Amino acid sequence: MSNVKIENVVASTSLGQKFDLGLITVSLDNVEYEPEQFPGLVYHLDEPKAAALIFGSGKIVCTGAKSIEQATLAIKRTIEKIKGAGIDIKAEPEVVVQNVVATANLHAELNLDAIAIALDNTEYEPEQFPGLVYRMSKPKVVLLLFGSGKMVCTGAKSVNDAEMATENVKKTLQELGLI
Repeated sequence: MSNVKIENVVASTSLGQKFDLGLITVSLDNVEYEPEQFPGLVYHLDEPKAAALIFGSGKIVCTGAKSIEQATLAIKRTIEKIKGAGIDIKAEPEVVVQNVVATANLHAELNLDAIAIALDNTEYEPEQFPGLVYRMSKPKVVLLLFGSGKMVCTGAKSVNDAEMATENVKKTLQELGLI
């Protein structure tokens, strides 16, 4: 099936040193910093298109990237910009993937009531949310299944996990005669 589309990759690093966010704010373009609303500053990158959340603790979180490579590049470019602002960075950053969000389509209508009965670890309350929440243990992800056959996978630590999860749910639903 692998029509899995990566929608967002969240990755982070910790530089092991504190930052003066005010200094960084005046040194970079495309920055939002409103400490009374959010404790970090938001640095918008154009290439790759992503946002880096920079915290005074030295932690950087990248969100909005469409691949792990883009997220890693966004963090590296953010660090270069911080260095360019005259801040000495001692640590070599280790980038850790926190979450891969992907979408896929089973190309079949789904009876979510039947799936909720057939599968363990599901939540389906159509009055609250139109999708069925399926907590898969291997790989450890959460799948949102919709009646249209579309699904969202979140919580994956790699693209492979997202692909494996969508393949696993398709195979399981086929074996149960639900698609």
